[in-house]
Amino acid sequence: MKIVYSDAHKDHDPQLFMVRGRLKRSNEQPERAFRLLSAVEHDGHEVIAGEDFGAGPRAAIHTPEYLRFLETAYARWRLLDDPSDEVMPNIHPFPGEPCTYPESVVGQAGYHMGDNACSIGPHTWAAAVGSAHVATHAAQLVLQGERAAYALCRPPGHHAYADRANGFCYLNNTAIAAQQLRAAHERVAILDIDVHHGNGTQGIFYRRADVLTISLHGDPRNFTPFFTGYAHERGEGAGLGYNINKPLALGTDIDGYLPALRDACESIRAFAPGALVVALGLDTHERDPYKGMKITTPGFAQLLAEIARLGLPTVLVQEGGYLSDDLGPNLASALRGFAGAA
Repeated sequence: MKIVYSDAHKDHDPQLFMVRGRLKRSNEQPERAFRLLSAVEHDGHEVIAGEDFGAGPRAAIHTPEYLRFLETAYARWRLLDDPSDEVMPNIHPFPGEPCTYPESVVGQAGYHMGDNACSIGPHTWAAAVGSAHVATHAAQLVLQGERAAYALCRPPGHHAYADRANGFCYLNNTAIAAQQLRAAHERVAILDIDVHHGNGTQGIFYRRADVLTISLHGDPRNFTPFFTGYAHERGEGAGLGYNINKPLALGTDIDGYLPALRDACESIRAFAPGALVVALGLDTHERDPYKGMKITTPGFAQLLAEIARLGLPTVLVQEGGYLSDDLGPNLASALRGFAGAA
């Protein structure tokens, strides 16, 4: 399988991440991508440098004011009196109240940053743009006839909304890949198997019927992102019925996961898309730092084989999966499982 990768991510290393009221270094570290890259190189996959596809693909998903904010926020923040080393919000608009778009970068940070897991440093914009190019490039490979391609994206993207960063994510790589595929396909499906709900992706396509979004994830009653990811969220307007959430009990293993995945695959078959984007989270692993589920390393081969049997042109977009000695082997297992069943 062709692997698309960019080293634009390497200097993006967020140091401000608030967990239960305490600041710590982010779990989303450069070493993640290096370990994933090492794994695909060890297995002999062809690694391709991500090309620059310009601003069009990200602009097709994200609002102009949000993109301007992401690009300029760090420099503007550093002009404040006694600023922190990274942009982090301390105030947010309240849902339902009148909201005027703020001029201040402090106000814009609260408007465009959904939580304290997506701080913006000096290299965040370049990393996010590079990651979006990687996703676009992988989609282009599939449009050009590749059966599948893997986008080694960092930072990840599935928590990013059209106008809001969230949960380590800035530009929604999965959504960008899906929109790129829409150039040639009337319908595209997204299957998100990250341990966390793909809330940004859901928000982007919630009122659209041309992109089916399905997310399997840890039950949000007791797991981030808490406010979305429930089964009753089915889409709105033209998109009603085209958003499917399958929350799973924390600690779910392969025996509990596979039936939900097979049901998701049946929904994809019924939708009859021309192509598929998989938001590939490896954080469902039993020893991932988030400890949300209990998929084993061989289990990823089973999951990806099930997805490969859909027989669709497929873009695999890297989402979660955090530092442990199992991270590289988990990706290797997933790609072998997909290739073996394709």
